[in-house]
Amino acid sequence: MPTEGMLLMTSALEETTFSFSRDVPARPPERRREARYLTILRVGTLIVDGRRELCLIRNISAGGLMAHVYSTFEEGQRLSVELKTNDQVSGSVTWCDGSNIGVGFDEPIDVEELLTVEPVLPNGWKPRLPRVEIDRLATLRVGAAIHWVNTRDISQGGIKIETDQPLEPGQEVVLSLEKFRPIPGAVRWYQDGFAGIAFNQVIPFRELMIWLKES
Repeated sequence: MPTEGMLLMTSALEETTFSFSRDVPARPPERRREARYLTILRVGTLIVDGRRELCLIRNISAGGLMAHVYSTFEEGQRLSVELKTNDQVSGSVTWCDGSNIGVGFDEPIDVEELLTVEPVLPNGWKPRLPRVEIDRLATLRVGAAIHWVNTRDISQGGIKIETDQPLEPGQEVVLSLEKFRPIPGAVRWYQDGFAGIAFNQVIPFRELMIWLKES
């Protein structure tokens, strides 16, 4: 039976992504049916007409979010979203697409504050590092070869890239982003022109936030 580690080597990884944009996240693109995805999404709470229900948050921006829901919603419907304990954000449904909805916040939220996570939770578990959407060119050194790649999202622990160059899980690489130091890492997975790279060392949170704001 495959382990989670084996799945990461052969499947694309879908996680909650963050964006500093004030736009509401768009409808999700249609997936290829044969593609394999390992999904690890952040759980949120929706408060609608006094009732609370859980949802899976696919994407969060300063202006709204996209969530996978388990009940029926209508465009224009008012609700509140609980992103952190006792921290509610009011908004309304802007679009519905199957089990996914888009929610526009009444006021932009502080994405940087939302990205801040406790290093260790009270129960001893270490939370996953959140990812931020980016769209920048970078170079990837694989052995003696250097390739141009497009970056899609980044966290303190890794990055997702789009590349025409096939990559093999386990390959050691060095990623170079504009206005940032070279980052050594290893390929975790490759599928359909996309790849996940795990950094050898976690990037300090403040260093990453400064680069995201200035680049």
